[in-house]
Amino acid sequence: MEMYSQTRPTDREPVAAGRFYTADKETLARDITKMFADCKKPKETRAVRAVIVPHAGYVFSGKTAAAAFSATPKNAEYKNIFIIGSSHIMAFEGASVYNIGDFITPLGKATVNLEIGDKLKINRVFNYPVDAHRQEHSIEVQVPLIQYYYSHPQKIVPIIIGSTSTSTIKSIAEALKPWFTPDNLFVISSDFSHYPSYEDAVKYDNLTAAALMSGDPATFLAAVSKETDAIPGLATRMCGWTSGLLLLDLIQGNKNLEFKKLDYCNSGDSPYGGKAEVVGYNAIALFEKQESSAASQDQESVQDLKFTPSEKKELFTIARNAIRTKLYENQITTINEKKMPEVLKRQYGAFVTLKINGELRGCIGRFISSDPLYEAVRASAVSSAFDDTRFSPLTKQEYEKVEIEITVLGPMKKINNINEIVLGKHGIYIRKGDFGGTMLPQVATEYGWTVEEFLGYTARNKAGIGWDGWKTADIYIYEGLVLEENK
Repeated sequence: MEMYSQTRPTDREPVAAGRFYTADKETLARDITKMFADCKKPKETRAVRAVIVPHAGYVFSGKTAAAAFSATPKNAEYKNIFIIGSSHIMAFEGASVYNIGDFITPLGKATVNLEIGDKLKINRVFNYPVDAHRQEHSIEVQVPLIQYYYSHPQKIVPIIIGSTSTSTIKSIAEALKPWFTPDNLFVISSDFSHYPSYEDAVKYDNLTAAALMSGDPATFLAAVSKETDAIPGLATRMCGWTSGLLLLDLIQGNKNLEFKKLDYCNSGDSPYGGKAEVVGYNAIALFEKQESSAASQDQESVQDLKFTPSEKKELFTIARNAIRTKLYENQITTINEKKMPEVLKRQYGAFVTLKINGELRGCIGRFISSDPLYEAVRASAVSSAFDDTRFSPLTKQEYEKVEIEITVLGPMKKINNINEIVLGKHGIYIRKGDFGGTMLPQVATEYGWTVEEFLGYTARNKAGIGWDGWKTADIYIYEGLVLEENK
């Protein structure tokens, strides 16, 4: 039971203003402007799923914090920014999400997504007092940076972790997984070492960061739990280690993500800090591997991929059986992986297109799949038949007439020049804020479109951003190998 809950809306007033950053609006804007102007600018252009950001006073860690946010696009329009910190104020057995109002800073009001907060509160692991937020600075100090940096207003979801139980933290991660998507950004608020000497801080902050960036929870836990007592002055290797562990629990099983350290300093690097007892600050980003996924999966180009007649027949058998079993038995087909040809076990994305008398009847798929190809085809076939919102679910009468087309996809690559698009070879995916849509490689040649028409139709008809929307959107290309059932 949440003993300290409030039923009336209550905005969270700033408590770190005047201590961790100035309380004067104009001065604060100037300070943050300088922080972002002076910080290291990451050269990476890949999508960022999470950042680890220090939460000390801006005079100590401000430039490092700015480097972390600078890894994300300034014009990003996230659905939500989840700000996650470990409690400095009170201990409790789960996590507390602020869901009774917005966050106030000298720069104005930051909108809290109360709906997500309410949904999380249904889970017992989140049923803890919002009072945990009242005096907590780790969430608040991130909010002015978010308000200043992004061109578009962002909704935030503030979460404080009060538990040090690894099983509880794993439960918190499970509850958050539905929102751990490319449309949301996760901000992990944490400093690193507390109160060792300058030299020890540099050494151990680097070791702790490396352990976290390994992606392995056990390696990270071993790093943050050992040698603390043996190092003079060291109180903790990472004050928000529970928040860092939460992020590692979130990414388990996802091979398409990798960490990169962006910047480091400690309080001894500031003119306001000494060298004897310092606090360390790392800026780390979690990037998607999309642009190098072909190499990481040891894939050949899909254009060079060859299926034997029996392998091709197996793919279409999987697709047909999946649709038929769902249609007639409302069951999911089982597939014996041991009998699958090796090429069908490789990780490729796939779209399944259904047609009747040459007319589209459904088309759904996966760009990138952590599952083997045969599973991507099975799942996409069922979704195309029954989940494509443009059509009603496939009927038994239609099933007898349906034609199936399978497009095996290579990795996506972001482009900056539309001259890179080769009609008939490349499919395109257009993304702008919360809107996105794709057309497969064969569509442009089927209709005889130019590159500009291909982009225009995809932007208007698929992404819903208007005919010229592609001009201000992110554009990705990918190759596809088209397989037809009776050819």
